[in-house]
Amino acid sequence: MRRPGPGSDTGMRLDGAVVVVTGASSGIGRATARELVGAGALVGLLGRDAAALGEVAAELPPARAVAVPVDVADAASVARAADVVTERFGPVEGWVNCAGVALFGTVLDTPPEQTRRVLEVNVGGCVHGARVALPTMMQRGHGVLVNVSSVLGVVPAPHLTAYSMSKSAVRTLSAGLRSELRRAGTRGVHVCTVLPGAVDTPIWSVSANHTGRRVRPPPPVATPERVARTIVARLRRPRAETVAGGPAVRLLVFAHRLAPGPVERLLGLVVGRWSLHGHGPGPTSGALWEPAHDG
Repeated sequence: MRRPGPGSDTGMRLDGAVVVVTGASSGIGRATARELVGAGALVGLLGRDAAALGEVAAELPPARAVAVPVDVADAASVARAADVVTERFGPVEGWVNCAGVALFGTVLDTPPEQTRRVLEVNVGGCVHGARVALPTMMQRGHGVLVNVSSVLGVVPAPHLTAYSMSKSAVRTLSAGLRSELRRAGTRGVHVCTVLPGAVDTPIWSVSANHTGRRVRPPPPVATPERVARTIVARLRRPRAETVAGGPAVRLLVFAHRLAPGPVERLLGLVVGRWSLHGHGPGPTSGALWEPAHDG
């Protein structure tokens, strides 16, 4: 199928397109990979957990997916992974930065190296992906980069400050990249941000935790497949920012623009009384440095 030509302002035609998805071993990344293959794309699956990536690849047609274990916090490893995908399928036309880790705990109670690791993965991973993907897209005159942020990047929550900070930085990164592309006179290359609300993924059970309590997602909770459909829609029809997760999540973002203080206090109550519950294990670094298996 014909691709958009240089200078086109349209998005991608996914049938036969080469798309990389980071964080593809679980959650939103895994659902996005499935959705893309269903649309006819050729997908590079990037993630830390080689065994989990192998399971995802086994679910997909072998001719349409290649799994490349990689820690997105390592810029050189991300570049090598992109080379593997390019050698297998051809130039990358779409890139989805979906890899992420989470940390529960106040800033004062959290070891600084764990906060730094959240930033290295959630923000650094997006930077490394952008630095690999965008030059090829700019040279070819078309392509779409999707950075997965979070509603918590707009409305911060207590005990999730490190995560909220990282996702706010992802929004700023996307906006800065769009500005730089405009300044460079580049048309046909797009940078989109998707902001999910709470999603039913393993990140809640494998997050670093310094609260002494168990954690769970606050309602309303979206499925990974719902967010994946939004991501794929942005690849097809680029838009600067999209909130994913239903009317209640969009209302939260809109209300925060009008009354940030009350909305932040309300979200703080929800997190404190719902998301943190019961007695949990002692302090843990969760999956910050090593993959953790928990559905």
